[in-house]
Amino acid sequence: MTSPLQRKLKITGPTVVTANRLADGVVVWLTADGRWTETIGEAAVAGSSEAVDALLDVAHADENTAVGAYPARVDIAANGTPAPANLRERIRVGGPTVSLPGAA
Repeated sequence: MTSPLQRKLKITGPTVVTANRLADGVVVWLTADGRWTETIGEAAVAGSSEAVDALLDVAHADENTAVGAYPARVDIAANGTPAPANLRERIRVGGPTVSLPGAA
């Protein structure tokens, strides 16, 4: 029997790890060298549960920089860079869907 504490990820395609930067809440993605970036195109792309688990381990070890890390499915664009695969991640990449007060 498997412990409920063990992660069971079902990865079905290219996946990145995303979180929010602790200092200001900005959306960030984990790079292959373990840095956080504000650009999804620089994110490390994993294709297996094991690879995503390894990225999540790096992310969770750095919770002084970014919090709430989770895997996010991506599509690979023609130029080879990751792009959000669902509406939630497209909104996180593009920012608010409404005009904020004071925005010009």
